[in-house]
Formats: sequence, C-alpha cells, structure tokens
Amino acid sequence: MVKRTENIIVGISIGDLNGIGPEVVLKTFEDNRMLELCTPVIFANIKIVSFLKKNLGLDSSLHGIDNLGQMVLGKINVLNVWKEGVNIEYGKNDEVVGKYSIKSFQSATKALKEGLVDVLVTAPINKYNIQSEEFKFPGHTDYLNSQLNGDALMLMVHDKFRVGLLTDHIPVNEVSKHLTEDLLVEKINTIIKSLEQDFGVVKPKVALLGLNPHSGDNGVIGDEEEKVIKPVVKKMFDSGKMVFGPYSSDSFFGSYQYEKYDAILAMYHDQGLIPFKTLSFGKGVNYTAGLDKIRTSPDHGTAYEIAGKRLANYDSFKEAVYLAIDVFNKRKEYQELTKKPLKVR
Repeated sequence: MVKRTENIIVGISIGDLNGIGPEVVLKTFEDNRMLELCTPVIFANIKIVSFLKKNLGLDSSLHGIDNLGQMVLGKINVLNVWKEGVNIEYGKNDEVVGKYSIKSFQSATKALKEGLVDVLVTAPINKYNIQSEEFKFPGHTDYLNSQLNGDALMLMVHDKFRVGLLTDHIPVNEVSKHLTEDLLVEKINTIIKSLEQDFGVVKPKVALLGLNPHSGDNGVIGDEEEKVIKPVVKKMFDSGKMVFGPYSSDSFFGSYQYEKYDAILAMYHDQGLIPFKTLSFGKGVNYTAGLDKIRTSPDHGTAYEIAGKRLANYDSFKEAVYLAIDVFNKRKEYQELTKKPLKVR
C-alpha cells in the first residue's frame, strides 16, 4: 500500500453507467483543488471511464491502476474492477449495466471495510436493474448495513439541516407496523451519537415528527403518537436527552421550526425527503449514519432523461465528498477527545 498522508482516500463507486453518475464524479474532480483535499479512487474500468470522459467533453487526467498499491496520491485513480468492455447506452435501464454498478459498489465497500480507503461516496444506482440472485438489497444502505458494524440510519444533510428516517425503503402501508418503542429508541440514539461524533454537536436537540395528520389530534386521527411516540419522547427526555415532539409535519417545516433543532426524525421516507429536497435546493447529501465506516452519496438518482447531455449538476456529489471528509475529520477529533477521559477523584 502507498504511504498514507493527511490526504484522505475517497473510494467512489461509479453508479449506473447509463445515468449521470460518471458525469457528476468526473465534473467534481475536474477542479484540481479537490485533489488537495483528497485522493479519489473510482472503482470501475479505466477504458470505460476514459471513454465517458472524452464523450462528455471533460478534461480530467485519469490514472489507471490494477490494485490499490499502485494508487498515486493527489491523482484521480481508476481501479480496474473488471477488464471487459461494457456497452453504454445513455438513459437505458440495462440489467447488464446494473451488474457492473454493483461490482463497483461491492468492491468499493470491501476496500472501505478493510481500511484501504478512508471513506466511500456512491454515485446513483437504479434500484430495479441491480437485483439478482447474488444481490437482493433495495439499495446501498441495506447492503452497507449487512457488511459493516453498527445500525444504519439514512440521514439527509444540508449544512445544519439534518433529517433522519425511522423507516426508509418500505411501503407506506407498512410504516405503522414498524413503529415500535425499541426502533424509535434505537434510531434516536443513533442520531444523537452521530450528531456528537460526526458533526461535533454538544448536547444535540432532536425533534420527532408525528406519523398521522396533525400528530393524531390526541388520538382522533390515529393513536400511534399517544401509544408509542409520546411515551418514548418523555422517557428519553427524562433520561437527560434533548428529544422533543411529536410535531405535525405539515406545519413543522413551513413555520421554520426545523431551524431550532440539530436533527429531525421523520417516520417514513417521503415525510422527511420531500421537505428536505425542497429546502436543500439540490445540494443535499445522503449520509449513512450509525455505521463504523463513512459513506455519503448525492441526494438524486440516475436522471436517465439528461444522461450523456452534459447537463448534470454536480453540486450534490461534490457536497457528498466534502461531507465525507468533514465527518472523517470530526470522528478523529471525537476519538481523541474521548480516548482518555479525565478521571474524577
């Protein structure tokens, strides 16, 4: 392995080759100043990435490698995860291309797990064409949860605006079945720990959204708030944790209440992501909190409709790289601060 320096190694899975993933990755690192912050390693194939770079009219200088020991710090490294060619058809939902996006992701995850890269940033995949007998996960987060230590929680981040999800990729009609005291306590504790160690927040304040309209109106419109959410909030608040709610989600964001809290826990996917994406203006980041390794991704999908047209906005992917680096540094600081606590006499 190359001699490590403060230059952070960022592993990058290439995502769906027919989507905008390769474009936002390459556009991000066209700016040489990015290479002063980190060393990217794209897990793909040098010939394919070079073809995409030329086809998109980009000017990045790529360094192909066959193993991570050949990595050059301060360069855009492309690790050959496979040797064969892949037929690229922009905007096409292709199962073959899906298999290569998973090859890239699994190889990058293995490197992350083994400490060969410091952080992982994933480009968008198509959740439909990645499914196979070997890969039966609905997305990145669930696979990472199976490979790494901890309990994954999807946390959407834009500056100090952070929205976590109690449940993520499940049908809406199953959300109430998953709403239990144990799961709530687990996810709240995960958010609090992440705010402390990953974002440097002291005594974090967390708001919970209600499940039902108007947070159930004291049991008139559903009783999950009365039976589950409110008792958990009281229990955790009484234990010294700054947990509040449940709040009615329809007014919580429009009235800017979210600005008073370090994070918000939404009960289901769209309840959290619709207001988050509306307010973050395409610069949000999907951070997988709760794991022993760091993974981020942009907050958008493959965008087949603009793939190959040089129209892709790379702000979210660049922010994902920045956040991964920031969290890596925050965790180091946190570990130093908590490594040798002072003994109380």
